[in-house]
Amino acid sequence: MASELSAGRDPQSERAPLHVTHAALFLAFLKMGLLGFGGVAPWVRQVIVEERRWMDHREFASLLGLSQVLPGANTMNTAVLLGDRFCGISGAAAAVLGLMAAPLAIAVAIVELYGAVSQNPYVAAAIAGAGAGAAGLVIGTGLKIARNLQLSPRIILVTLATFVAVGILRLPLVWVLVCLVPLSIAAAWFDPKS
Repeated sequence: MASELSAGRDPQSERAPLHVTHAALFLAFLKMGLLGFGGVAPWVRQVIVEERRWMDHREFASLLGLSQVLPGANTMNTAVLLGDRFCGISGAAAAVLGLMAAPLAIAVAIVELYGAVSQNPYVAAAIAGAGAGAAGLVIGTGLKIARNLQLSPRIILVTLATFVAVGILRLPLVWVLVCLVPLSIAAAWFDPKS
């Protein structure tokens, strides 16, 4: 492997084509939906990149970027795109069904339970704590993805500008995207590392 890297070849790019079945897509996304209830994004990367090795870090970052630009939930878009990539429209359906099955069943049960205990102050405190934990998972996943990518200063600058505009200045996301998406595309296009 060291000789392949020194020769300038990426061993990930020379891997054999994957044969991913409908059942594999359904079960992988079922696992993501079950384990990541309330915060699926960290599990999506874990299962797709690290466990199943269906994509490398760069491919996953590209897929996630596309999923975030498309309307709808990021993980749902990822399920559709990945399912379609491996098994066409029926694969997209299998991935989406797997992603939604467990959370839907759990959500129905939680709504019933929450209706019975919603006035309890300890429940309100637990909900606030879960929100903070979910925010930490999102930040951790972003840092984990960024750690494995070799980003140019231009791309880092666009990322920081997006964070400042949305996270600190609280500008409307739509207008930030309208302004910064073209800059991001240009930064990636002219990035010598791409």
